[in-house]
Amino acid sequence: MTAGDNVWQAHPGGAGWNVARACARLGVPSAFAGAVGEDNFGEELTRASEAAGLDLRFLQHVPQPTLLAVVYRLTPPAYRFLGENSADLHFDPSRLPEGWMQAARWLHVGGISLSRWPLADTLLELIEAARAAGVQISFDPNARLTHRHPDYPAVFERVIRCADLLKFSDEDLQFFFPSLSEEDALRHLRGLNARCPIVVTRGAAGATLYQPAGRADLPAVPVQVADTVGAGDALCAGLLVSATEHPQGLWTDHLRLGLRAAAAACARPGAYAPTRADLDALPG
Repeated sequence: MTAGDNVWQAHPGGAGWNVARACARLGVPSAFAGAVGEDNFGEELTRASEAAGLDLRFLQHVPQPTLLAVVYRLTPPAYRFLGENSADLHFDPSRLPEGWMQAARWLHVGGISLSRWPLADTLLELIEAARAAGVQISFDPNARLTHRHPDYPAVFERVIRCADLLKFSDEDLQFFFPSLSEEDALRHLRGLNARCPIVVTRGAAGATLYQPAGRADLPAVPVQVADTVGAGDALCAGLLVSATEHPQGLWTDHLRLGLRAAAAACARPGAYAPTRADLDALPG
């Protein structure tokens, strides 16, 4: 990650891992299911996973190098990914702990993993098997240039059909539906999945919750912003933590916690994973 003046800082991260770590830091037992390399980057991710309280049985180590994301601009974040035949592509669901689907409440997916083959096919099978077993699916596509892969639209639609929660930024909607208004993009998504809540984040303007019964606009929590890297991942974590702890609760309440988590993440640099104490320290 750039620190300016040709100075770079290394931070463990990655969309799915950020969400898992933030869920754990907010007090919900969580794991990141994926593969990292047997290198210094993989070791750092393992140490950070352990420090956050993630269940390390789900983290696989393989000989290939760990995938790297270079954040060359902080606001708004801009990325390049470095990884040819990298470790993430060698994730093997058969090595996951026995019976995990019976214990899991939510499976969160997204980022670039679903646009990288053969990993995308592996994850699709896992998502559909988990959904059939009763695990709820959360999907944040987190638009990146890798999603221009010609095979990605079919993957995108299959995951949306499985989802119990969809999260987009307003920029994501413009990326995936460049010729549609937001209203028409939402109508298209509703045609694929009419039942699940859809959250659209708008940076400093807050977020909108779309449900079959209507929409609700919620403001952002005011905070002094260090950077916005990982803010969307923290929001996803807040949503999932609230939905796990209060499964009969209102999605507006779940989103309020998500917005507080996003604000706390923005107050610290480098995809910071907030704690309950961080959220309690915010205004409001």
